[in-house]
Amino acid sequence: MKPFKPFLVITITVAVAVLMIPALLVLPFSKDSAKGELTEKIEKSEKDLSSQLENSAIEVAVYRTAVRKIQNYPLEKYVAGVVSAEMPADFELEALKAQALTARTYIVNQLASNNTMGLPKGANVTDTEMHQVFKDDEELKTLWGADYNWKKEKITKAVLETKDQILTYNGKPITATFFSTSNGFTENSEAYWKNSIPYLKSVESPWDKESPKFYDRKILTVKDFEAKLGVKLLEGEEIGTVVERTPGKRVGVVQINGKKLTGKEIREKLDLKSTDFTWERKGEQIIITTKGFGHGVGMSQYGANGMAQEGKNYKEIVTHYYQGVEISSSSKVMSTVVANK
Repeated sequence: MKPFKPFLVITITVAVAVLMIPALLVLPFSKDSAKGELTEKIEKSEKDLSSQLENSAIEVAVYRTAVRKIQNYPLEKYVAGVVSAEMPADFELEALKAQALTARTYIVNQLASNNTMGLPKGANVTDTEMHQVFKDDEELKTLWGADYNWKKEKITKAVLETKDQILTYNGKPITATFFSTSNGFTENSEAYWKNSIPYLKSVESPWDKESPKFYDRKILTVKDFEAKLGVKLLEGEEIGTVVERTPGKRVGVVQINGKKLTGKEIREKLDLKSTDFTWERKGEQIIITTKGFGHGVGMSQYGANGMAQEGKNYKEIVTHYYQGVEISSSSKVMSTVVANK
């Protein structure tokens, strides 16, 4: 075969270059353009989803304690702010939906009862544990940082997928109490508070054992222990005797050198994580070990997440922790609120 002539080689090279250069110039811009369009679509989707939280005829007047001002939020946006503040966003979606139900049930009940005790004029709730902890978008951006977008989208989804739903017992909104972590059982309401509430009864909650808050340890000096409880310990290793247990397997009553104290009193005075505690004396120190975190009444958050991890949906979660309740529409209660405005 005869070799190509030099001018023919040059001609082919130039032709290929002419064809390739425009493609090479366009390709990176095409990728950037596609990436930009994708980002724009995602942002639009998030914006459209979030905007649905604004669609509510009811507003919640929240007393913002940090700035000492009342700020108004659409009902579902308020619910999203509560879920964001009260439950980790990396929990399962079904657990977040269960939390959304408790938050909405609480505020619907609060608005319907118009209970303004301890509130400044014009406010429905505070943003603290006195009612429900609430954080707005700007606070969440600071708290979540780079994770803000996906966390916000996930919680918004949980709120919208349960929109207008509340928990009722005999047709009325329940007191939807919740806490972080159980000791393996929830507690009867009357074992911690005064009133016996039929739907707040002790149930098993084995999922909590996986919670990072399941165990806690606290060390006090004997002197501090005696001062805080108003007792005098005898010499030796004995501290006190548990004379009564609650339905939730927690400490009901303890007798310390002739003085009786409830588990709740001891928890509050010693600032313990739970009323399920054991203790031992070593010299001039008392070591207290607790199981669980919180009062134990109602829904366990880590238990809810454990149930969701096993494939349970939010309806199964709430009906486990709140015995005999129904998931109902909030429209009837809300119509009363609107009529009274």
